[in-house]
Amino acid sequence: VPVSSRQAFPLPSLPRKQPTVLVVCGPAQNGAIGLVCARHLRIFDYEPTIFYPKRSPDPLYRDFTTQCEKMDIPFLSYLPTEVQLINDAYNAVVDAVLGAEGEAGEGREPCAAILATLKHVRIPIVSLDVPSGWDAEAGSSGGISPDVLVSLSAPKQCARRFLGRQHFVAGRFLPYDVQKKFELNPPEYPGTECVVAL
Repeated sequence: VPVSSRQAFPLPSLPRKQPTVLVVCGPAQNGAIGLVCARHLRIFDYEPTIFYPKRSPDPLYRDFTTQCEKMDIPFLSYLPTEVQLINDAYNAVVDAVLGAEGEAGEGREPCAAILATLKHVRIPIVSLDVPSGWDAEAGSSGGISPDVLVSLSAPKQCARRFLGRQHFVAGRFLPYDVQKKFELNPPEYPGTECVVAL
């Protein structure tokens, strides 16, 4: 999981005195990754809050939700449309809304309303794998503009168009045969790190 390391969040806007993070989860795989992210943030003494409006019926995703609830991570019942409320309450937003499956749900609710709100926040946005609203191949097409991108397994084609402050890759967990099959050339991961800055 890319955010199991503090290195994935080296932002000066995340001081320890108010380490609040809003994790916005979509209904598919990227949303599940967001739930795991929130759990790891809690382990590392951050204070995540989750917005997960369209919960998946998948048993694995339900288990992730239960794990977060058992860790006393609060879930929002709605996402404030008043952007200033989000800016004031949190130090960063984790975008786990669409990811690589974004083309299937970008225009549908609740994703479209979420993206409309996230496009206007002033606090840093950390996107997991593919920024929401982006095509995994072509890049941005009116999606959000994250400050940080955490690519899962390997950077997608759209990462070439990423203009944010920091790009990380979390792919140390990939088996060698998968790396060989897809002709991946993973970076060196120092020590026991699971995430490396590109």
